[in-house]
Amino acid sequence: MKAILKAATMALALGSSTLAMAEPIKVGLITTLSGGGAGLGVDTRDGFMLAIKQSGNKDITVVTEDDAQKPELAVQIADKMIQSDNVDILTGIVWSNLLMAVVPGAVAQGKLYISTNAAPAALAGEKCDPLYFNAAYQNDNLHEAMGEYANKVYKKMFIMAPNYPAGKDSLTGFKRYYKGELAKEVYTQVGQTDYAAEIAQIRASGADGVFVFLPGGMGISFMKQYAQSGVKIPVIGPGFSFSQDVLPAIGDAALGVKASGQWSKDLDNEANKKFVAGFQKEYNRLPSLYALQAYDAAQLILSASSKASIKDVKAFAAALNKADIQSPRGKFKFNNNRHPIQDIYVTEVVKENGTLTNKIVEKVFTDHGDAYAKDCKK
Repeated sequence: MKAILKAATMALALGSSTLAMAEPIKVGLITTLSGGGAGLGVDTRDGFMLAIKQSGNKDITVVTEDDAQKPELAVQIADKMIQSDNVDILTGIVWSNLLMAVVPGAVAQGKLYISTNAAPAALAGEKCDPLYFNAAYQNDNLHEAMGEYANKVYKKMFIMAPNYPAGKDSLTGFKRYYKGELAKEVYTQVGQTDYAAEIAQIRASGADGVFVFLPGGMGISFMKQYAQSGVKIPVIGPGFSFSQDVLPAIGDAALGVKASGQWSKDLDNEANKKFVAGFQKEYNRLPSLYALQAYDAAQLILSASSKASIKDVKAFAAALNKADIQSPRGKFKFNNNRHPIQDIYVTEVVKENGTLTNKIVEKVFTDHGDAYAKDCKK
């Protein structure tokens, strides 16, 4: 009888421990690892993997592939990840046109998508979906902050962005808050490298300030050419135009530039100290905004995995929506459209110990949401 009781007790104990064990989750990380936008994707990948490593969670597998900044390739990769690799969650896309190509099909197949960067207006409003989350912002947000900041400094602005969804959201966001005069509004080609014509337009515009959203290699090319042109009209932009990943390539031409962001390495909280120190130790460089956003996307997955089964997608989504994480950016919660409500700052490019980086100058918005949440009914 004692042997039977002992066996039963052991069986119960084993059963309990089995239930307590974390459930395997497979994440498909699609990002840009080649071409002019590669730096953004590398930081996205590295920030995401740092959070997984710091957690010690061995039950999350990450499958990573390069979209080469091509929408059709991103769709092919996503379909393969869903149908052949059997991923549970997709993440990692940097560019809004790629995201718009991938997300509708992914959520239609019952897969969660957690954006580490791209945040087009279309997916924040009427086309929002309960399986689509954004761990970064809504595209307009950082541009709105610069529009608000520009009101205090500039009377006539020249504004410029690439001609794709994020570029259009960018200038829409800036204009939503900027109350001064617009000298000119210009859309450039995605991936453009020669800005001689646009710089000539700036020179002749009569503007006293220039706002540019040119992420990755586009921003590097523009700022170098702008510095060489001799045009002295001050440039401002969102954080992605002057993020840590591009500053070394831009060089001293970026010094003094004001930008906007929901995070900076000098935010004084324990989560940020852990993130910055951990990233530097792991990769021997400072993290960027892209790394931070991916780090928090991974943290959201880790948190939800401790509260719900990935096999119950609805319950897992509800756990994600609680945003129960310690973000390096400080306060973080989801709006009703599953995009962040957060503080947004103006930063300035400075040189610290010979390294170009961003430092917070002032807070522009507190608990800032987005203009499209009211249209999200799902």
